[in-house]
Amino acid sequence: TTPGAVHTTVAVVAYPRISNLDEFQPLKNVPGLRLQWVRSPADVAGLRPTDWIVLPGSKATAADLAWLRAQGLDQSIAAHAGQGGTVLGVCGGLQMLGEALIDPEGIDGNGPGLGLLPLVTVFEPAKTVRRTSAAFGQLTGAWAPLSGVRAEGYEIHHGQTAQHPAMAAKGDVAREVMPGIAWQNPAGNVLGVYLHGLFEDAAVLHALFGAQAPTLDTVFDGLADGVARHFDPGVLDALIA
Repeated sequence: TTPGAVHTTVAVVAYPRISNLDEFQPLKNVPGLRLQWVRSPADVAGLRPTDWIVLPGSKATAADLAWLRAQGLDQSIAAHAGQGGTVLGVCGGLQMLGEALIDPEGIDGNGPGLGLLPLVTVFEPAKTVRRTSAAFGQLTGAWAPLSGVRAEGYEIHHGQTAQHPAMAAKGDVAREVMPGIAWQNPAGNVLGVYLHGLFEDAAVLHALFGAQAPTLDTVFDGLADGVARHFDPGVLDALIA
């Protein structure tokens, strides 16, 4: 928890096979934010619509989705989103937010999604692993400050995600706000992205939380200043040697 009054809680679901959880650590330094790891409905009880529920990456998306349901967290997430609450899914979390996981090659597992985005994910043998730099298109609602922001990060996933065709035929269409990478629901409160490292990007942090939000660079500069103040010159070099 950061010093001062807390105005927003960011509740990150800590499923058993969570991955890349370090990417949320920069949020611990944002004034007014409380970063909370959650594993049960009781952990998210009392969240306000302005608070976030985050579904992070997973090493086994279908298995972690089954775990999430067994805890009853699927109902908590649906209730939060239904009240206009802010929801973010990253990589495996994005896949969970869709309608279905389809696994013809036996890579991860089949299963129904949480149904908060009209998307379907198909797992493929070829794994996408790449650094990515892309700009968000026009977003609405809670995520509107990211409109036009260029984000740097990385992708690492087997699944390929797209609009659910039958749902599109009925008029239920996700807004693709970053081609092939990010989708938003029409109401504007649910966002799913394949891009890891969003909160390690200064432009994203400043868009969402203002110019006062510390970035990784400012954290490292602070550490360097602390070392300079409290260590005699040459001590670290001697220890390394």
